[in-house]
Amino acid sequence: MKNAVVFGSSGFIGSHLVKRLRAEGWRVRGVDLRPPAGADCSPDDFVLGDLKLPHVIEAAVEPGTEQLYQLAADMGGAGYIFSGDHDADVMFNSGLINLHTAEIARRRQVGRMFFPSSACIYPKHNQQDPGAPDCAEDTAYPADPDSEYGWEKLFAERLYLAYRRTRGLDVRIARLHNVYGPGNPWAGGREKAPGALCRKVAQARDGGEMEIWGDGRQTRSFLYIDDCVDGVRALMQSDCPGPVNIGSQELIAIDDFAQLIMRVAGKRLTLRHVPGPVGVRGRVSDNRLMERIAGWQPRVSLEEGISRTYRWVAAQAEARPREPDSVSSLSRA
Repeated sequence: MKNAVVFGSSGFIGSHLVKRLRAEGWRVRGVDLRPPAGADCSPDDFVLGDLKLPHVIEAAVEPGTEQLYQLAADMGGAGYIFSGDHDADVMFNSGLINLHTAEIARRRQVGRMFFPSSACIYPKHNQQDPGAPDCAEDTAYPADPDSEYGWEKLFAERLYLAYRRTRGLDVRIARLHNVYGPGNPWAGGREKAPGALCRKVAQARDGGEMEIWGDGRQTRSFLYIDDCVDGVRALMQSDCPGPVNIGSQELIAIDDFAQLIMRVAGKRLTLRHVPGPVGVRGRVSDNRLMERIAGWQPRVSLEEGISRTYRWVAAQAEARPREPDSVSSLSRA
């Protein structure tokens, strides 16, 4: 049986990837700090451990492992990334994981490895026009990410590509753009725009109001989780190491995104704009390279994906107290 190891297997993307790999006939070992969330996304074999520690990686990755997916990272939404309080943690924790993983994957002669970079690596100066951001892969340099999270992801890209060039590590790298769907974080301070806005709409009374950070004209694109996993699997089966974008090209302003969620929920709310971290003015995926090398494009529209996601978040929110409006309402990827 084909074997794969998924780091960060209990996380949002990791759990969906585990489910997909098992459906495709892979035997999957998961590794995470917390156990799997449910039986439908549980790996065949699970290691509970801290991936910052090299002995955990050494124990999890056996010689000859066919595929390794390194999804573990210290990350969150704008309220987490832009506060400044977590910059050292983001750089140190994720940096340690990737440094140890690259070397141990080489020593274990892993057949092929996947690393998820982020749209946050793109320079600020290319994303100041909300109607026409430029996120083509070849625009990444001169580098000028808007957060330490983006800088750490860019360093990790260079780390893995250096291991590919000089030490034979067969790696695939994708720059993911704002992945969302059922199971995404929706409360607690690390959630991104889809989860946070779905929660705010679900917990608001019809005719009430909800807060939006900034002026609401900042734009983003959002990629449904099933399309993300499809893209990752397509890239892993391709001959292109990347980095390539995996995202949606359906650009939407945050105010319009909130209105879409209200329509899905059947509610009318007033948007109240408040100061808060907003990141760059615009960001959208450019999928031309990914379509050319792997024939991939997302299939789930934002309206369809957010309808599924809202129903899931609303069901979770019914059993939880109302979250304060200071929780992030703007996305990071």
